[in-house]
Amino acid sequence: MIIPRLGAHRLDRLRPEHLDAFYAHLSQQGLSQNTIVQIHRILSRALKIAVRREKIVRNVCTLIDAPTVEDVEIEPLTEEESRDILDVAMHRRNGSRWSVALALGLRQCEALGLRWKYVDLKRGVIRVFWQIKHQRFRHGCKDPHACGERLHRYPCPKNCPKAKRASGRRHICLTACSPNCSQHSGKCPKLCAPDCAKHAPSCPERVGGWIFVKPKGKSKRTVMIPPPLIPQLKRQQEMQQVERDAAGERWQDYDLVWCHPDGRPIDPGADWDEWKELLRSAEVDKDARVHDARHTAATLLIEQGVDISVVQQILGHSQLATTKRYTHVTAALSTEAATRMGRALWGDQL
Repeated sequence: MIIPRLGAHRLDRLRPEHLDAFYAHLSQQGLSQNTIVQIHRILSRALKIAVRREKIVRNVCTLIDAPTVEDVEIEPLTEEESRDILDVAMHRRNGSRWSVALALGLRQCEALGLRWKYVDLKRGVIRVFWQIKHQRFRHGCKDPHACGERLHRYPCPKNCPKAKRASGRRHICLTACSPNCSQHSGKCPKLCAPDCAKHAPSCPERVGGWIFVKPKGKSKRTVMIPPPLIPQLKRQQEMQQVERDAAGERWQDYDLVWCHPDGRPIDPGADWDEWKELLRSAEVDKDARVHDARHTAATLLIEQGVDISVVQQILGHSQLATTKRYTHVTAALSTEAATRMGRALWGDQL
């Protein structure tokens, strides 16, 4: 988003009004205020490094009023709704995935990337050390031009006789050849850009796919498993062994707690669809996101009287202020506090 709108400006000629127009454009495109704030932070960080390396003398992000963060209202599921969801999930494949989500508040990629070697069912602990991500495939071979198909478009010089305008600005060669090619032949030795990723999945030495990365904020943590959840995870382990035996040589061993019947990781989109189906089956009248299961875990922990610093550790929040956002969403604690104060001052005079 940054490059298409600001990439035409030289760093030393970037002005505050350029940023004002940029953020106004993002707002008109329907982006949330929080997303615009994240873009501003990325841009500000990049310009800060440019100043440090003496590429520019000032960071124009410091010369404007930065976009403000909107406090998104947290709407967790109720205790009753959570139980209804778990009742439905119990009869589904990988149903324990949602028990962990609602009990421990793991982020989606942390849950989908949880591996058995980090689950100690004897001690009843889970080490949240990694999450799983899918990286776009990239060429791993020395010559990306020699490993894939040949009909990729490539930007060519303005004097190219077989070029056309693209978006009214740059030329795109119809036959996809290198910039200095004069023959425009399909046999041109340089058929696509060195960073072309369109045929990277067919590269025999491709780089990318599923990888394990550190959790958000690089916060490794160890959390205790609620006792009723341990038998569910044991059953999950037993059922997965049956699937492993059935898959035989087709099994892809990622050591994941929740995966496809052949061991492949679950795509976040498929995980989202499963969650929505659970909501419909449990007749939960809320358009809750997968991440709202994490909000629910935080809220339920606080309602049970768990100290907020412990909730922070369980969820892996880097700042206590993030965890404190959950203290205003529940009326249960306020009601309990009022009841206790009434009992302290007036006893049982009601």
